[in-house]
Amino acid sequence: MNKEQIDIRDFLDQDEKKDMLRFLTAGSVDDGKSTLIGRLMFDSKKLYEDHLSALIKDSKRVGHAGDDIDYALLLDGLKAEREQGITIDVAYRYFSTNKRKFIIADTPGHEQYTRNMVTGASTANLAIILTDATKGVITQTKRHTFIVSLLGIKHVVLAVNKMDLVNYDEKAFEKISKDYKRFITQLNVPDVECIPISALKGDNVVNVSDRMKWYHGKSMMEYLETVHIGSDHNFDDLRFPVQYVLRPDKDFRGFTGRVASGVIKTGDEVMVLPSMMKSTVKSIMTCEGKSKEAFPPQSVTVTLADEIDVSRGEMIIHTDNVPKIDRHFESMLVWMDEVRMDISKTFYIKHNTNTSRARIDEVQYKIDVNTLRRYKKDKFMLNDIGRVVITANKPMFFDPYSKNRNTGSFILIDPVSHNTCAVGMIIDKRASDKLPSRITDIDREKIRSGKSLVSMEQRISRNGHTGGTIWITGLHGSGKNDLAYTLEKQLFDIGASVVLLDGSTVRSGLSRELDYSPTDRAEHLRRVAHIARILNDQGIIAICSFISPNENIRKQVREIIGPDRFILVYMDEEIGYCRTNKPELYEGAEKGRISNIPGVDIDYEAPGKPDYILSHKSTGNEILNIINAIHPPLSS
Repeated sequence: MNKEQIDIRDFLDQDEKKDMLRFLTAGSVDDGKSTLIGRLMFDSKKLYEDHLSALIKDSKRVGHAGDDIDYALLLDGLKAEREQGITIDVAYRYFSTNKRKFIIADTPGHEQYTRNMVTGASTANLAIILTDATKGVITQTKRHTFIVSLLGIKHVVLAVNKMDLVNYDEKAFEKISKDYKRFITQLNVPDVECIPISALKGDNVVNVSDRMKWYHGKSMMEYLETVHIGSDHNFDDLRFPVQYVLRPDKDFRGFTGRVASGVIKTGDEVMVLPSMMKSTVKSIMTCEGKSKEAFPPQSVTVTLADEIDVSRGEMIIHTDNVPKIDRHFESMLVWMDEVRMDISKTFYIKHNTNTSRARIDEVQYKIDVNTLRRYKKDKFMLNDIGRVVITANKPMFFDPYSKNRNTGSFILIDPVSHNTCAVGMIIDKRASDKLPSRITDIDREKIRSGKSLVSMEQRISRNGHTGGTIWITGLHGSGKNDLAYTLEKQLFDIGASVVLLDGSTVRSGLSRELDYSPTDRAEHLRRVAHIARILNDQGIIAICSFISPNENIRKQVREIIGPDRFILVYMDEEIGYCRTNKPELYEGAEKGRISNIPGVDIDYEAPGKPDYILSHKSTGNEILNIINAIHPPLSS
């Protein structure tokens, strides 16, 4: 290997070891965000010759900087952006210096693009808020700073741009800085720096300007190269969401994912959520081989000493440091869908590698991002921001967003369109005794009068059919249960909500204390009829298989359930056929060991006008007629 190859390898190794700073720029229209980034890239000599040539040509053709180069054209990549001279979408750019690598998100300044700014800020370590030196701290400045604070960005630079238009006046800069710091004290931003610049002229962008000798701070580039972001990561709370279970062969079982926070080392005692099973870390695999430890934001594969059932969506933590585990939590929410919020809808919630169903229980307030005023609002529109209470179908493992951005953030997804509806920052769990009630005054009145909050129309829409009862009567051994179970299976197979009730099942529980005397038999069937009616009220089909030997009892059952949803089926079989099906029963009755058997020692009254008469010789079409009678569309 020659010296030139060694030098290249050394250079690449050194470049690989540089840390990465992700930052965004935000500000009002024409504050110079794109110009500042373009200037940073231009003055740091990080442009290719063809890019530079194209920039000079575009500056003359569509530029907005007079005779100067319009550096904003390096960022405004969309045709609409170039024509209007504004930033619409988030423009991401990458460049590096000898000290650090950078990923820049140039975000839109317009209020209607708030969701775009949130997207750009979601992974940023630092925010540059630009303001025009001739205008000072304006509404947009406050709005962008609030969003930056909401998203947990700890380092903010106020870039007072266009200092050339105020003749580089120190007093103008000091006034703006003072106004801004007075405002930002209301927000949770620990590190704030104010830098006077002229992005167009290059003052204090890469090098400290001689035209502002009164300024003794760092240039923008120097600050970006030296700002300390290492402590921004949470190295205290181990949170390792499992992304994938790796099984390349029968002898290896590892759990792959990105370390969200904390440090994991071989030999650590760990616990898996939600099972609470404990083990120790056997090995940690990285793309470069085995490692003794891993930390954020590394992606690694972890193996455990014990055979524990771990799946995607679960989380590995230290045993003495457990996150909050709950279904209910309060959150700040940014609505990102063009379709307005519907709190009656159920969403998918995506939290780290965990996915569940979730609902919005309460909208506590919406924030006017221009004034920071809070006011009550039931639903959010596109770009609205506010505080809500969310309930997930299963427990989530989370930390407050202020403590851990990775485990405190989530997105809501529309289950139909699969659009990302909202992004959220968890504040804390919500105590169960403080959960909001979604019961209205009208609902309370219904509850007091014993009326369901679910309408029959809603049940029909959900089930695809109305409720009804198929009552099957006949002697012991006539085939009632065979028919009942056949009907249940066929109705279930075509999507019906169906419940089967038969004599032995009900008598083993609900009618356990009743015997087979005529009086107790009547009470037994009365109870069954009321159960069937309740099921029918819920839109469920009930299939009831009972001898019900008396015509008056069957009439009472019909009245309880309701004639319009009662179908009577008579299994018409001769006593001889029934004896062959249940010989022990009939033999016991004839010898006096068993009493009250219809057709033997008590009468069985055949129905006078049943809806259907069937026997063991009946065809499938005759059974299909019963299904059509309970709900015609189901059999189609």
